[in-house]
Amino acid sequence: MRLLVAAIGRLKQGPERDLATRYRERAVALGRSLGFTACEAVEMPESRARRAPDRCAEEAAALLAHLPANGVLIVYDERGRSDLASERIAERIGAWRDGGRPALVIVIGGADGLDEAVRARADLILSFGAATLPHGLVRVLALEQLYRSLTILAGHPYHRGGPDGV
Repeated sequence: MRLLVAAIGRLKQGPERDLATRYRERAVALGRSLGFTACEAVEMPESRARRAPDRCAEEAAALLAHLPANGVLIVYDERGRSDLASERIAERIGAWRDGGRPALVIVIGGADGLDEAVRARADLILSFGAATLPHGLVRVLALEQLYRSLTILAGHPYHRGGPDGV
């Protein structure tokens, strides 16, 4: 299974980019032994359309173009689930991998949010809570959660959740 994080906007040089790179590289190294062939990151430019709905629609087309047929789509959106423990996310990723799905694409939208077309196609919609977070930080958190999921699947001690999975 190929792993891909697709995000609107570019991370500037600095701590967010450094952390995102660190977690992506960790996911690449660990993922190989678990049947994950790659962990890529794709940055797409923000739409220049005048109206927010038009920007969201253009960005949605760009994001969905990276999803192969039968690929899994996880979306980070403010209206998503924030109650799913890391172990449950890891279980789902493992099940999708074991079910022969070719790719897992994690999407982080732009400043105007996500078009409904992306949300409608998503296999899982997650949120990091009700607080508004900078997109660069969301990218770091999404990559960390992906790496954490891989460590859980590998039985690696990085994740030390409680007995009830939280």
